[in-house]
Amino acid sequence: MLHLTLRQLKVFESVARYLSYSHAARVLHLSQPAVSMQIKQLEENVSLPLFEQMGKQISLTEAGRELYHYSRAISQQLADMEVALDELKGMERGKLNISVVTTANYFAPHLLAKFCQRYQGVTISLNVSNRETVLKQLADNVIDLAIMGQPPENQDIASESFMENPLVVIAPPNHPLCKVSKIAVKRLGKEIFLVREPGSGTRSAMERFFAAHKVSINKGMETDTTEAIKQAVQAGMGLGIMSQHTAELELETGRLKVLDVQGFPIKRYWHVVNRKNKRLSGVAQAFREFLLKEASGLMLASKINENG
Repeated sequence: MLHLTLRQLKVFESVARYLSYSHAARVLHLSQPAVSMQIKQLEENVSLPLFEQMGKQISLTEAGRELYHYSRAISQQLADMEVALDELKGMERGKLNISVVTTANYFAPHLLAKFCQRYQGVTISLNVSNRETVLKQLADNVIDLAIMGQPPENQDIASESFMENPLVVIAPPNHPLCKVSKIAVKRLGKEIFLVREPGSGTRSAMERFFAAHKVSINKGMETDTTEAIKQAVQAGMGLGIMSQHTAELELETGRLKVLDVQGFPIKRYWHVVNRKNKRLSGVAQAFREFLLKEASGLMLASKINENG
């Protein structure tokens, strides 16, 4: 008979997900020796090796793949149990585990704050990552909800749009094109663009737009933060394309300008996303409804208040 502990399975699932003892240790807030010890004890309990080492890389053995399958199922059942118990406690003590893509971090905390004012006992865990990481978190079932621009075309994913997300071309205020109206898309082929990293939803939308117009753009600096692009554009290193929401402050203070380019803004929407087969807690359902019904109005009201 197997004598496994939930702690051992949790540690194993994390190592199997990241295929890294050190990464699992950071996520679980444990030391690497503690993680290694849990895996060693688990392998002794099942009497089979779960990982094999190839140089500096580890991979799952056949037994490891089987155990990973069952450990994820067990984790899902435990999560469902926690949701059911939280629902019995009511909204006063609920938890929300949410991830947002990097560009959504410019408005998501404002909406979360409004939600928490309404439900003061709610605990929020907010993760900010790029699109690929957020999609992996959804696939691994480690979050309740996600906020992103373009949702994946995946039958296991449910998504709904809740707010417009216009992409604009930004430039420093002294750029010659700031004085030009109805700039042709082909004209942008002469400019240098500062871009987000591969995997970014904004970059993917930008590349699809220029490919559709058969325009090849010159890529300058590549970075994983929108903030770095804004700073570089202000410094005159090139142009940028980003969600207008992420540049509101700089646009209002005149540190950046939106160029009048034909075909822009690119009309996109923010979406709230979750796994179809995931049982959402009362808090997650309430926040989802909050976004769908109130987010757009709250952000508009906030902008009007800021402008006086």
